Amino acid sequence: MPQKFKVSVWSELQPYYSELLNREIHSAEELEQWILDRSELDAVVSEDFSWRYINITVDSANSEAADLYQIAVEELAPQVTSFGNDLDKKLVACPFMDQLDKEKYAIHLRGVKNSVDLFREANVELAKEIQLKSKEYVKIFAEMTIGVDGKQMTLHKASTLLEETDRKYRKTVYHKINKRILKDNAGLEDLFDDLLAKRHQMALNAGYPNFRDYKFQALGRFDYSVKDCEQFHESIKTEIIPLADQLNDYRKETLGLKTLRPWDLFVDPTGLAPLRPFNKIQDLVNKTVKSLSKINPLFGEVIEIMREMGHLDLETRKGKRVGGYNMPLHLSGVPFVFMNATNSLSDLRTLMHESGHAVHSYLARGYKLKSAKLMPSEVAELAAMTMELLSMEHWDVFFEDEQELKRAHVYQLEYILKVLPWIATIDKFQHWVYTNPLHSREERKENWKRIFREFNSSYVDHSGLEKYLDHLWHKQLHIFEVPFYYIEYGMAQLGAIAIWKRYREDPAGTVQSYTNALKLGYTKTIGEIYSTAGIAFDFSRECVGQLGQFVKKELDTLLD
Repeated sequence: MPQKFKVSVWSELQPYYSELLNREIHSAEELEQWILDRSELDAVVSEDFSWRYINITVDSANSEAADLYQIAVEELAPQVTSFGNDLDKKLVACPFMDQLDKEKYAIHLRGVKNSVDLFREANVELAKEIQLKSKEYVKIFAEMTIGVDGKQMTLHKASTLLEETDRKYRKTVYHKINKRILKDNAGLEDLFDDLLAKRHQMALNAGYPNFRDYKFQALGRFDYSVKDCEQFHESIKTEIIPLADQLNDYRKETLGLKTLRPWDLFVDPTGLAPLRPFNKIQDLVNKTVKSLSKINPLFGEVIEIMREMGHLDLETRKGKRVGGYNMPLHLSGVPFVFMNATNSLSDLRTLMHESGHAVHSYLARGYKLKSAKLMPSEVAELAAMTMELLSMEHWDVFFEDEQELKRAHVYQLEYILKVLPWIATIDKFQHWVYTNPLHSREERKENWKRIFREFNSSYVDHSGLEKYLDHLWHKQLHIFEVPFYYIEYGMAQLGAIAIWKRYREDPAGTVQSYTNALKLGYTKTIGEIYSTAGIAFDFSRECVGQLGQFVKKELDTLLD
């Protein structure tokens, strides 16, 4: 394609798709070139769409960006999807396909065949409607603010105040945050009902009894099953929740409380002020580069390159989308990182997490096949969560005081043990929701509470807060925007713990194995990539129990 080609209207893009569709292929060599040419076209379109998404998230009030994004979703994406299916079918039907290098193209062809099997013309329009509709969630939360200390602030920024030592103050902030979310409760329920109905219809169109089974196939979960997810739920419940209970019991006793409440979960239990690991955004980036460079000089270099290219948008501001992400840019090869920093320890963790994604994208940029750079979430999150733990060994860059450094390590490890039950909660809830698509709102609420209680620590008292708990899942963006994309965080967290455990024993060898695994992109199965990193893709009670006990032992050492 022309080097300076810009995606604008379909009439200018269509000739490239038509040429691929009509091109005659007479040999395996010509087929391979056809695949690479299509991959180049896909990368051009993908990068353009990615920038349109980036632009609506950095400023939700930018009407021009919103219009361009809507054009991509409503006018361009349906055409690209339909032509993409025709090209997939052309590849699958090509007599030279079996002559392609099996090792080189196995993962790519597996994905193409899956896409052909799933494609239904009726779902093109539905997918467009779902994508546009789901973005309403972002807009709703981006516009939520509360008044604290005479200032209006985003909920994300306000949540950092739950680390303050004044318990009455924390309680006030907690109620303000949750009461503000409740104001949009009806709208969020309406939005989800709409998304639920459309997603279920997509599944029916494709011949699946429910969206859960359809989505597993659509996500390309070739290497594990629903039963493996259920095993994950059970392992977390039996092996991790008792450890989280011990942590909460320690927190309650140390704070000198009769009951531990939700607004007591983020304050330092010894009564110290919240950790502030950086001053301004430039300070955060400088320290991140230095910390990552201590693991591997290349890791820090990637973030420096992104900074020079303007591919970092890290500060929080009104009208900016909540959350954080790393956006791979498959044409240029240098990703974009987005987050909302407010000078908290969670900001440090978030940037290390997104840096893991960024390094992963950068290391896989050399593949000509775009599909080789589309890492499955189970692998992508392994890269990100491992970077959190490996970088933790070098957080002295952020905390010169030894006691503050120790506190930061404690918070990180506590977070790991406490987030795993939440991940299991969200995943199990989605299994119920989508396999019972005709449920009422009341049934959804009751089953949410049932599943929440199953994984919630018994040491945290939620009495009198039922009105908040009834719809606590509204806070989880993934349920609205990317259904079923969440358990991967848990799977990858277990893998990250295993890599960190190895790193303690063999730093240089472990970093090399980790780097080698990231360089594979998506050219091997999930199990093979984990194996390259020197770990197992395993959610058994035995494995989860061993990893949980390792983290707990590390915590006990820090707390002594």
